Amino acid sequence: MSVPATRTLITGMSATGKTSTIRRLAELGHHAVDLDADEWSHLVPDGSEYADPEADTPLDWRWREGEVRALLDAAPGPLFVAGTSTGQASFYPALEHVVTLMVPTDVAMSRLASRTVHEYGKGPDELRRELNLRETVGPQLSAGACLVIDTSVHSVHEVTAIVLGHAGMA
Repeated sequence: MSVPATRTLITGMSATGKTSTIRRLAELGHHAVDLDADEWSHLVPDGSEYADPEADTPLDWRWREGEVRALLDAAPGPLFVAGTSTGQASFYPALEHVVTLMVPTDVAMSRLASRTVHEYGKGPDELRRELNLRETVGPQLSAGACLVIDTSVHSVHEVTAIVLGHAGMA
């Protein structure tokens, strides 16, 4: 059976399971890249409408656009990428699937408080910013998606299976 050379973005707010899902896809042997790594993203001054007005120097974790475009263009077969970045909609024409992961706010707060993969979201400034972004950016991510998955009711294995099925690879 031939597998289509599709590009799938797995996006969502913090603590929705993007990293866990992309890691599971990689474990299963798929070309899967976490765009939230330093190789693909960096902190830049944030003058956008989403900037934290209480921050001394507002910063945003944004994709390195040239590198991400090159990745999307060069992958010879199916590719899964995970992450969220200001301006990500400009990449949508290069993607066949945009899957948004979401969870209720109370679940996200619990996950942020107990996360062990990295520390983002544990500090009061980051937590405040994340809560603000959930209100403004979260609905936009869902509106731009072709599939929305509530990861509070599905395990990472189930989420991965749903993503693979949606991409025609189940």
